[in-house]
Amino acid sequence: MAQSNNVPLGITLMVLTTFVFAVQDGLSRHLASEYNVLMVVMIRYWFFAAFVIAIAKRHSGSVRAAAKTNQPILQACRGLLLAAEICVMIVAFTVLGLVESHAVFTCYPLLVAALSGPVLGESVGWRRWAAIGVGFVGVLIILQPGMSVFDPAAAIPLVAAALFAIYGLLTRYAARNDKAATSFFWTGVTGAIAMTFVGIWFWEPMTSTDWMYMGLLCVTGVTGHWLLIRCYEVAEASAVQPFAYLQLVFASIIGISVFGENIRTNVAVGAGLIVAAGLFTFWRERQQGRSGQLLAK
Repeated sequence: MAQSNNVPLGITLMVLTTFVFAVQDGLSRHLASEYNVLMVVMIRYWFFAAFVIAIAKRHSGSVRAAAKTNQPILQACRGLLLAAEICVMIVAFTVLGLVESHAVFTCYPLLVAALSGPVLGESVGWRRWAAIGVGFVGVLIILQPGMSVFDPAAAIPLVAAALFAIYGLLTRYAARNDKAATSFFWTGVTGAIAMTFVGIWFWEPMTSTDWMYMGLLCVTGVTGHWLLIRCYEVAEASAVQPFAYLQLVFASIIGISVFGENIRTNVAVGAGLIVAAGLFTFWRERQQGRSGQLLAK
C-alpha cells in the first residue's frame, strides 16, 4: 500500500511534536536541577522502552522479530549514542538553560550534512557546504569564543549536537539492512539497559510533586515519539522536517516564561543563521531528490 502524503496533517503533527518535546525538555530541566541526571534519564528510558516494545509487537508481530538484525553492534552503538546525547543535553539545560542550549543544538542537521559524505559516501555540493559554513558562523556567534567572558560550558550543547548527528548517520546506515521498527526497538531497549546500569547507583528519593513531573516527563516522551511516527506515516519527511525548528521557538518560550531566561542578541542572531542554513540544506536535499526522480523516469 502506497504511503499517503497529507502534508497539512503532517505539518500539524510536526508542530504538535515539537511542542510536546519542548515541554519534555522543560520538565527535564526542572528535574535535573533537583536530582541526578542519570537517574532522571534512566526512569524516562524505562517508559520509553515499554513504548518501543509495544510498537515492535504491533509492527513486527513479536519482540524477537523486531530485534532480529545482522548488525547488532551497530544497533547497540546507536542506542548508546542517543542515551549519551540525552544526558549531555539535559546537563546543558541545567548549566545554560533551554534557550541557549537549543540555539546551539539546532546545528545538528548541518553536522549530519557535513558528515554524510565521509561517513555514508553521499554527495555534498558546494551550495550545501556554503550553508554548513554559514550555520557554523552562527554557532560561533552564539559561543563567542574570542570573548574574554567565554564560558567553556557553552560548548556542551555542541557536543550533544555532534552525538545526535552521528546517531542520525548511523541510523541511515542501519536502514540499509534493517527496518525502521528494528532500529526503533534497539534504540529504546539498548538505552534503557545502559541507563539502568549507570543510573541505578544514583537513585534519590523524590517528592510526590516531582514524581508527578516525572510521570509527565515519561508521558510527553512517549507522546512525542508517537506523534513523530504518525507524522512520518502521513507525510514525506522533506515536507515536514523544516517545521522541526519550531522546537527552538517553543523551548525558548518555556525558558523565558517558566525559568526566567533571557535571549541575548548574539544568541538570536546566531540561531537565525543556523535555522536559515538548515532550511536551505533541507531545500537542496529535496530539490536533488526530485531531480533524481525525474532522471529515473
